Amino acid sequence: QIAALLKQDSAKSLLKEKMYFDVNVLDADRQRITDKLLRNGYYKFNKDYIGYTADTVRNTYNVDLTQHLHPFKTHVSDSAKTHQQYWINKINFITDYDVLQSSALSSVEINDSINYKGYPIYYKDKLYLRPKVLTDNLRFAPGDLYNERDVQQTYSSFGRLPALKYTNIRFVETQIGDSTKLDCYVMLTKSKHKSIAFEVEGTNSAGDLGAAASVSFQNRNLFRGSETFMIKFRGAYEVISGLQAGYANNNYTEFGVESSINFPNFLFPFVSSDFKRKIRATTEFGLQYNYQMRPEFLRTMASASWSYKWTDRKRMQHRLDLVDVNYVYMPRKSSAFQEYLDDMTLKNSLLKASYENQLVVRTGYSFTYNSAGNAMMRTPTKNSYSIRANIEEAGNLLYAASKLVHPNPKDGEDYVLANIPFAQYVKADFDFAKNFMIDPRNSFVFHIGVGVAYPYGNSKMLPFEKRYFSGGANSVRGWSVRSLGPGVYKGSEDGRMDFINQAGDIKLDLNVEYRTHLFWKLNGAAFVDAGNIWTIRDDSGQEGGLFKFNEFYKQIAVAYGLGIRLDLDYLILRFDGGMKAINPVETGKKRYPVIRPRFSRDFAFHFAVGYPF
Repeated sequence: QIAALLKQDSAKSLLKEKMYFDVNVLDADRQRITDKLLRNGYYKFNKDYIGYTADTVRNTYNVDLTQHLHPFKTHVSDSAKTHQQYWINKINFITDYDVLQSSALSSVEINDSINYKGYPIYYKDKLYLRPKVLTDNLRFAPGDLYNERDVQQTYSSFGRLPALKYTNIRFVETQIGDSTKLDCYVMLTKSKHKSIAFEVEGTNSAGDLGAAASVSFQNRNLFRGSETFMIKFRGAYEVISGLQAGYANNNYTEFGVESSINFPNFLFPFVSSDFKRKIRATTEFGLQYNYQMRPEFLRTMASASWSYKWTDRKRMQHRLDLVDVNYVYMPRKSSAFQEYLDDMTLKNSLLKASYENQLVVRTGYSFTYNSAGNAMMRTPTKNSYSIRANIEEAGNLLYAASKLVHPNPKDGEDYVLANIPFAQYVKADFDFAKNFMIDPRNSFVFHIGVGVAYPYGNSKMLPFEKRYFSGGANSVRGWSVRSLGPGVYKGSEDGRMDFINQAGDIKLDLNVEYRTHLFWKLNGAAFVDAGNIWTIRDDSGQEGGLFKFNEFYKQIAVAYGLGIRLDLDYLILRFDGGMKAINPVETGKKRYPVIRPRFSRDFAFHFAVGYPF
């Protein structure tokens, strides 16, 4: 019977004629067979039941290899038996299991029980999870052939529930008629469902000192389905210096509240339970409100989101933002600030657009694949690669709705919803990184990142937070964050508001990095970065930033540098120092600072958490 089962995928055997005799390969094939049998009912099978006889052939370097299946024995003195297949009999839930007590089932404290669709559920005082939640997270049922993979998937499903701390699945043999079956006990340990957290922080924004504090409440089992509810209140205060005359005060005050609720399943109407069980998604609804009072203006920001996240085969991660609404409302601007905006409007249309009422309603999808699987957050130990892709669009539904009400706005004005202009754009990003292991201590990593965003219809330009920037710890590291580009843009004369100007619609990043283990938990790196950003439309406030096919490659900036990484297993602290090598903004000899480097002019230091790619 076992031989017939293994013939179904005999092509997957690791043993081939003419292969080198390698005991590691022999052992790997034992494990392959064991995994196959554990997925087909052989509950008590392990790889020790597979053995080999190797006979060397006289006067040659060949080996005749025989693979053996040993009969089943519980102890050496027992008589040999054939290996048995096991079926699942009854499945029981014990919801108040204490892992610190005796492991014997008889020691579990039980006060009450219910029977839900044939599944006995035992509990101590109160059943804190709905019975349907328990059965929906099972990956096997009574009458099924025992399958180790289904058991592991059940562990994984229950491990996703924040209301639970531990899960333990036990099987007990029971003889029913001529067949041996397994009674299953799913033993669950409850976590702490409610918590409160306080945070206090000090801030330093370009020399302006301030403080912030927040308090948050979390309930990990809001509706007895392991739903996570969170609400957080935050306040901040900062003293602003360097303002010109004409402002009523010099203080910045901020108040905010955010709330979210996370469901550990795919929450959508008209979707079958089988599909929900298969996709294993989490659903999140979020609300945020932020009130900012500055000397220059008063601004409120509100947002609402509905999104799904799910993982496939431990290597692929998906996120679908079904709807994400962001609303910015500016009820007040000081006269001095308004005069400044009016004065700058002719020079910089981006600046004024950044301080107007705005509505963004977007839909997006992102996909991440990492061949290293669960090890993706650790220092890679083998060749691996990762892919990240993202696409989003905004405004199309609002455009269609607004066009029905106002087919042709007067004087070329924007389409509006409740008198608020809304953004309309499409944006796509793609990142690819490849890790080549030279040996266990050294590796090369190559990375390319490309992004394009196109405003159209109701928008002449992208919302500021959706635009690309270059420079910084994860880009071209010879430049500080938001200080490179677009194109050969040199910056404004007074340098004010350059962080708004130095943003674009197209981004290119090219990186190569050599990584080596130094000692203890310290790793070193040497890198070369290249890239820049560009605009799609010509703008007088970003002179030299327009993307042109016959010129963009001449405007790519290049940097080089060294880095130190502290690998603490659960996180990686990164310190990188970059130097400019080719500066596209300059001309003549200044264009190539790699030839005549000047530390004060060309160096940028970066501190970050995690690898750059």
